[in-house]
Amino acid sequence: MIPSIKIEDYNYPLPDERIAKYPLAERDASKLLRYENGDVCEYIFKDIPSLLPSGSLMIFNDTKVVPARLHFQRETGAHIEIFCLEPVNPPEYNTAFAATERCRWKCVIGNAKRWKNDVLSLYNPDSDEAISAMGLKASLVERNGETGIVEFFWDGGIPFSRVLELCGTVPIPPYLNRETESIDTERYQTLYAHIRGSVAAPTAGLHFTQSVLDNIAAKGIDCENVCLHVGAGTFLPVKSSDVADHPMHREPFVVTLDLLKRIKANKGKLIAVGTTSVRTLESLYYVGVSCIEKGKPEDVGQWAPYKREYSYSLEESLDAIISYLENNGLNELKVGTRIIIVPGFRFRLVDLLITNFHQPESTLILLISAFVGGDWKTIYDYALGHGFRFLSYGDSSLLFRRTS
Repeated sequence: MIPSIKIEDYNYPLPDERIAKYPLAERDASKLLRYENGDVCEYIFKDIPSLLPSGSLMIFNDTKVVPARLHFQRETGAHIEIFCLEPVNPPEYNTAFAATERCRWKCVIGNAKRWKNDVLSLYNPDSDEAISAMGLKASLVERNGETGIVEFFWDGGIPFSRVLELCGTVPIPPYLNRETESIDTERYQTLYAHIRGSVAAPTAGLHFTQSVLDNIAAKGIDCENVCLHVGAGTFLPVKSSDVADHPMHREPFVVTLDLLKRIKANKGKLIAVGTTSVRTLESLYYVGVSCIEKGKPEDVGQWAPYKREYSYSLEESLDAIISYLENNGLNELKVGTRIIIVPGFRFRLVDLLITNFHQPESTLILLISAFVGGDWKTIYDYALGHGFRFLSYGDSSLLFRRTS
């Protein structure tokens, strides 16, 4: 049954001065709040290895933010901002980034009403010769409100990934209320970012340094990666009063066969770095259900966890995915999820969560509330009262899933 949840119950006062507009000089110098069954205490992030249970399995999201925001102009001089969301043709990220002449993407279009279906030219105020020689242009293939399918075409035979590097900017969150700066190119990216495709960083990972990672490994904690490409929906507030009316956007994810086997064999705690890792991991159970019932993996629907009771064990679900991949000669699970985690959700995999402090009335606050048994206000009241910095460049928290 889809729960009825009023989003105003997940509001809290967040003064603008508590939003971290820039990162700290050192990634691991941020404050760290530790929460376990109602108890809250405070550390520095570099202390986190000592706070994690030995023998755990720690899961990171190794997606990489792409400079997906492009500025074009019409012949009239009107500016049109195009924000690339996901590839349409070619549909796979790798092949879309490798395209050397043209490609189509689903995009958010700023100033959309002023685009009258004419071909746009890249805005190049500095008359950069390399950018001018590329001749990047955009045409509108399909319009759907403020989003649409945009075809990009250019000269020079260079891959689209390089086009974005030369012409695009990193799409930092709008709540920072500033333009992208040079510091964001490095710091709005995790140290372990590897696979291009996200338009927003999995910000829980921004605090990790090589020293912290080395100390985690030294404690006997295994670190593995999943990849979920974070979409623009992460920026969107819940606009409907009832959360049941809020649509979640599809986000593609990849989990290797080896990691699925590792998760199944894991006897220790499972630690998720960031809410994107949580949604990826918790989606696996429902992908396994589709393998059991339909013979193949399918996307996870937004409300799939709440519409019915599931009697399959986690082991049965993971076995079904593993068998499907092995029988089809595949080394990776590639699927998508729209899962929304709200109070009442049954967690089947994740025991600990490392995450930042999120916007009021957001789906991420709902996930936190579900994880800590509704005790999110205890955490946020402490953070507000003890000088913690909030949102993407803010401080961190280590949350133990509430068990009582």
